[in-house]
Amino acid sequence: MSDNTINIKEYNVLQRFLRYVKVDTESDPHSISFPSTSKQKDLSRILVQELLEMGIEDAHLDEFGYVYATIPSNSEKKNVPVICFCSHVDTSPDCSGKDVKPIVHENYQGGDIILPDDPKVVIRPLDHPDLRDQIGTDVVTASGTTLLGADDKAGVAEIMEAAHILMNSPAIKHGEIKILFTPDEEVGQGVKHIDIKKLGAQFAYTMDGEKAGTIEDETFSADGVRVTIQGVSVHPGFARGKMVSALKVAAAIVNNLPKDRISPETTSGKEGFVHPTNLSGGVDIAQIEFIVRDHKTAQLIQHEQTLREVVERTLVDFAGASYEFEVTEQYRNMKEVLDQHPEIIEIGLEAIRRVGLRAERRSIRGGTDGSRLSFMGLPCPNVFTGGHAFHGKMEWVSRQDMEKAVSTVLHIVNIWEERA
Repeated sequence: MSDNTINIKEYNVLQRFLRYVKVDTESDPHSISFPSTSKQKDLSRILVQELLEMGIEDAHLDEFGYVYATIPSNSEKKNVPVICFCSHVDTSPDCSGKDVKPIVHENYQGGDIILPDDPKVVIRPLDHPDLRDQIGTDVVTASGTTLLGADDKAGVAEIMEAAHILMNSPAIKHGEIKILFTPDEEVGQGVKHIDIKKLGAQFAYTMDGEKAGTIEDETFSADGVRVTIQGVSVHPGFARGKMVSALKVAAAIVNNLPKDRISPETTSGKEGFVHPTNLSGGVDIAQIEFIVRDHKTAQLIQHEQTLREVVERTLVDFAGASYEFEVTEQYRNMKEVLDQHPEIIEIGLEAIRRVGLRAERRSIRGGTDGSRLSFMGLPCPNVFTGGHAFHGKMEWVSRQDMEKAVSTVLHIVNIWEERA
């Protein structure tokens, strides 16, 4: 397939994106339901309807909030692997996703972007150096009071646009293609109820990356740790020499964490960390929740031992207090699986080059649905969407980078067919 096979300008990934970000799909880490918020299904229902209107007959929303759909093969070859493209519909609870008002800054000419609904929110090239590559493009931001939702509605829009093009462009040869949209990725539950057998794919790509031209084959390995402190509760009027406040113990533990290492604010690259994410409780019982991250799975044990030592040293100063230390596996570095299937990355890199971009292989200081999918038997690297500054009011994406992501999807499926 050449870049002239289709004219991307005939279609409009931007308009799809602008529609999708206006649907509030914020997930909730404290919910016990699945998906964690029912409003995520509002967007999923829209996607199903649009897929059906494209002529994708099996598009449907299941009871757990997953969207499944199949684009039939148009290849005469019988052995083309079935490829899946996946994105998540939810947005991060770190910043409001309600009443998003997207703004298109056409023909961006450099300089600061001041967001009108809160002029204190300024997107500066000094802080966002990738903006310097966007001269002459159409940059999309929110208005200053919410996140934008490019994570991951840019990916959703790109997959939807690619599906539309494929359903209308028989010249682009491809095998069977599966589409999967998930809820609750932002709260770590995105693949909890996926039916891998029903999905029926051999390999997959999440569209959930950042800078145009990048493909990510390595994530953190991740554990969660819950430390529960048992204090001694006594009426405060008679507490002298008797009370041991579990909440004060917990606060002391957080204060005693290393301040110059193994924290998000002191690490970069492939350095891991221990990070407290929530502290709750009272005098009798308190809990601290931590996330533990490292690109080397074995190193998680060392980080957890460091944390345990901090807890035990702290409790020396609080006679009568005790603790429980609970570790939960969250996800593992997908590179451990992807290294066994190098062709997935090679095809992704070749597709990016065919779009005309410099292809770059990266690791992620985070995780994706692809991390867990890879260990569920569906090897799954992460492809760029063009989004930047996720989870906050300064989030942005450009129309041109989204169009390049659409073209990358088209080249990926075509290369798999070529090589079959």
